Amino acid sequence: MNQISPLQKARAAYAPKLPPALAHGAMVRVIEGAPTTAVADVEKIREIFKTTFGSPALTFEADPSAKGGKAINVGVILSGGQAPGGHNVIAGLFDGLKSIHPDCRLYGFLKGPDGLVRDEYMELTSDVIDAYRNTGGFDMIGSGRTKLETDEQFEAARRNCEVLGISALVIIGGDDSNTNACMLAEYFKSNNIPIQVIGCPKTIDGDLKNEWIEASFGFDTACRVYSELIGNIGRDANSAKKYWHFIKLMGRSASHIALECALQTQPNIAIISEEVAAKKMTLAKIVEEIAVVVAARAAAGMNFGVALIPEGLIEFVPEIKVLIAELNDLLAANAAKVDAMEKSDKVAFAAENLSADSAAVFRSLPAGIQMQLCNDRDPHGNVQVSLIETEKMLAEMVGTRLKAMKAEGSYNGKFSTQVHFFGYEGRCAAPSNFDADYCYSLGYNASALIAAGRTGYMSSVRNTTKPASEWIAGGIPITMMMNIERRHGHDKPVIQKALVKLDGAPFEYFAAHRAEWATETAYVYPGPIQYFGPSEVCDLVTKTLMLERGDK
Repeated sequence: MNQISPLQKARAAYAPKLPPALAHGAMVRVIEGAPTTAVADVEKIREIFKTTFGSPALTFEADPSAKGGKAINVGVILSGGQAPGGHNVIAGLFDGLKSIHPDCRLYGFLKGPDGLVRDEYMELTSDVIDAYRNTGGFDMIGSGRTKLETDEQFEAARRNCEVLGISALVIIGGDDSNTNACMLAEYFKSNNIPIQVIGCPKTIDGDLKNEWIEASFGFDTACRVYSELIGNIGRDANSAKKYWHFIKLMGRSASHIALECALQTQPNIAIISEEVAAKKMTLAKIVEEIAVVVAARAAAGMNFGVALIPEGLIEFVPEIKVLIAELNDLLAANAAKVDAMEKSDKVAFAAENLSADSAAVFRSLPAGIQMQLCNDRDPHGNVQVSLIETEKMLAEMVGTRLKAMKAEGSYNGKFSTQVHFFGYEGRCAAPSNFDADYCYSLGYNASALIAAGRTGYMSSVRNTTKPASEWIAGGIPITMMMNIERRHGHDKPVIQKALVKLDGAPFEYFAAHRAEWATETAYVYPGPIQYFGPSEVCDLVTKTLMLERGDK
């Protein structure tokens, strides 16, 4: 028998808050805005999404006089990596559907989009839903990373939905998953298949957002988990006073997590990949800037510190980007020969056959990183950048630079390091009150989009820095977020990733304070997520959201 903790028991009783538009159920009054366009590549997006492009943005208002709708069957899918609050999206969807008609049924496709294609599902009854309210994880129905992009998959989805009498699908995922949702919606609508498709914005990386999608769910909780750990490490560093902690944080394409955690904890160093790319900072420049901070603190008698590093940093460093591209080509062109080599021989082969510039960069890297670059490759033969231990690489390279500075007489301190990677620790945490409320609202709101007969829309809940009693519910066409990107040699429509804006308020606040944080020990200790107590402690929103929305 599964045991539940006292916290799980208490959280199961938590009743998430809803926007006022949904206070009387999912049958709402729909206010249409003007026709929308795409964020870029408008004509190409219009050509691909002939039937769903240009739909209006929607705002919902409560309709106390609305009568119930008809009973419908709906399918739901969790797609991509886990994010805190996914179960509450499903719970909100379930409750919203029951408000339309008590005989509505919800089916969960298992292990992500693959379950939709393979016809693997379970009915989600109240007993199932109630066991997962306000919990972390995606274990109710599982998730997966299968992409829905071929006509064969779309036809399999149609057949499997028709057998179950499903007239709407809700896809809960990130930018790629919602791109797939948009493609599926277009396929169904253009072929007169009466199945609606609605998306919900998920990703702890925080890179699925715009004016209408203020935050992707899970970002708040994950950043609070990481910030608690960073705060603990900062306190330890300030207690022992003998270690520099290099902490890598999740965020492959965008540095929102690293920036948010920096705003919450005030570390001595936080690298933002987007700034590295914009300034075309070399690896040597990054190492030098860290070493200068270490030396300045050592001169003040502080041989300790905390440095935050985004997971995807290495791909934003110009010469490393070139090196990886060259390595991919070199290793692919000589696959049979390279596969037969010993690991150390692969390193020598790469150093001898790269261009002079890339070979120089390659030789400057620690031996362990050289080994990873040559041996950790994906099924396509490409370097697995996400496996590169950037935190170890920087710690070692900074140590080497400090030895040179000591010889020059510009540094006289001690440098001992500890390295960490915070990633999976944050993906399945019990959602914060914000994420519990926001996710439940996104799911409930998805049922309102279904009731309104819409397809190709993403559930939108706005004004989230205010109390939930002031939140605004509605939806936006997913095509509105689309642009064209080159993927595997082909132009593909995809949702444009929202990277850290260097002229945005969160980064500008960080940039204005980082010099002070570097030289002083100004650590903030956020502590664990609080679920019970005064609102100012329990109902916090991220620093990023507060700064972006103009609230200090």
